[in-house]
Amino acid sequence: MRFASALIDGECAAVALTGDLAVPLDAIAELGSATPSEILANPPLVRERAVPAAGLTLRPLVPHPGKIICVGLNYRGHVTESKRELPTYPVLFVKFPESLVAHGEDIELPPESSQVDYEGELAVVIGRSGRRIAEADAWSHVAGYTVANDVTMRDYQYKTHQWLQGKSWERSTPLGPYLVTPDEVDLTKGAQLRLSVNGRELQSGNVSQMIFDIPKLISVVSEFVTLAVGDVILTGTPDGVGFRRDPQVFLTDGDVVRVEIDGVGSLENKVATEKA
Repeated sequence: MRFASALIDGECAAVALTGDLAVPLDAIAELGSATPSEILANPPLVRERAVPAAGLTLRPLVPHPGKIICVGLNYRGHVTESKRELPTYPVLFVKFPESLVAHGEDIELPPESSQVDYEGELAVVIGRSGRRIAEADAWSHVAGYTVANDVTMRDYQYKTHQWLQGKSWERSTPLGPYLVTPDEVDLTKGAQLRLSVNGRELQSGNVSQMIFDIPKLISVVSEFVTLAVGDVILTGTPDGVGFRRDPQVFLTDGDVVRVEIDGVGSLENKVATEKA
């Protein structure tokens, strides 16, 4: 199935997408800690409150995740273009919930940065909590998948050896539009990821090309922290980022960025100068 976090008549609601309808889940305001995999497998649908899916006002897929854990340098092409050595352990960093925006919302350009870059990514949402999860068991902890854009302020990212200040700007990271459950899409065989800016394709890669695959990432992260229901893992981006192009490409006011992953969905956002 496919699920989303949305607004219906001004009220927050987690919804299931069935045909051309969005059906609210009973007494569940959003995807996250209240929607473990067992709930999604048999969702409490309130069919009499269904609304047309077309024109649905979406929120960030998981509006309030406890953790957003991101992976850098997880595609060989991106490692090569970054002129770095192949990692032997995942490069990890975090974002804050305040960084998230929904499909269709603006990516905000902060006045302090002049190097705002795009990074199309597959995101994994945790559906069953666990600590020290074995790779062989990792798939059972996945609630589903969605699309992300790890927008990065490069001039701030490289101020220090730590990336936090370049990765966590408020209202800069699109996540959505839908959560796609593993029974609907099999990513063990890969899926093509593409990112375009104003219709020009700038990134293309397959999730099968990850250096550290989804089970490995879940196992590594859960070694040092409990992965909770609703936590989000951004799994890294392929080559083609703007900072590494010649000439460089950075996002500007009015740009439209689209990230597509076969079987998972399309995430589109306009870029706009941050409002005072």
